[in-house]
Amino acid sequence: MSGAPAAGWSPLPAQAASLLEEAADLLVLHRDFAAALERCEAGCSSLELGSGTGSGPESPAEVKCSLCVVGIQALAEMNRWREVLSWLLRYYQFPGHLPPKILELCILLYSKVGEPQVMLEVGTTWLRNLSNKRLPEYSSLMELYLLHVLLPLGQFKAAEELVDSCDVLNSEQKLAFLKTICDSQCQWTQQEEMHSTDEEEQDKATETVLGALSQKLLTMLTLLRRALRSMSSHFYLLPYKKMLLATFLLYLVVVRLDPASPTSLPFLCKLVQLFRQAWAAVLSPIHRPPIRD
Repeated sequence: MSGAPAAGWSPLPAQAASLLEEAADLLVLHRDFAAALERCEAGCSSLELGSGTGSGPESPAEVKCSLCVVGIQALAEMNRWREVLSWLLRYYQFPGHLPPKILELCILLYSKVGEPQVMLEVGTTWLRNLSNKRLPEYSSLMELYLLHVLLPLGQFKAAEELVDSCDVLNSEQKLAFLKTICDSQCQWTQQEEMHSTDEEEQDKATETVLGALSQKLLTMLTLLRRALRSMSSHFYLLPYKKMLLATFLLYLVVVRLDPASPTSLPFLCKLVQLFRQAWAAVLSPIHRPPIRD
């Protein structure tokens, strides 16, 4: 770390290279992901202070790219993969300026975590950048973008437009890409049909269960209606006048009269007699509700 800078290197790129080595050791050997990320950020910041160009075993651009690769791995290990894209744009500002290696890593990362839509706009911007179309990695990255971003999201029309408008691909490559898009669209349609069939079967099963429950509820309500009708017929045959009179006398005894007083004795005897007559009338065969078949 304290060695002299390589020939042709300014002190700042040399410092970034040293920080890259430290970050790689912390990531792989010590598995100290937070410290590795700090070294990567320090290295990228030091490169921003310099001119960003130069020659040597590794150019400053390559050192910066390597620092970002280690930083992406550190963020992923800390389960902070949602911050990867915003973290990268701190040092590259524009998605079209991302190095091919970093774009490939981001596509694979967000595809693995099940959120390829994050790379939808980034990938399109990068592929439409004229300076990127001259790179040897362009065709492979375009295929990666199609397979891991556009097709899983069902963006078939956008995929066809991207292939048709690409001047870098020859006719054979375009036909191969279009065939891949067509096959993926057929699989997508079949899966949607199967999913729709499963939903219809589930709806039918739900309707069957609800129908059975409704039938049971209707039967219970019918039985309840018959029971209420029978009870109403039974209470209709009761001697209401005598019951009301007994209730009124009971009210007079409890509220208005003193049961311990000798003057209350005739009322109490009359009340007992009325209750006996009402009870006998209720239990007599005449007042029992008829039994229906």
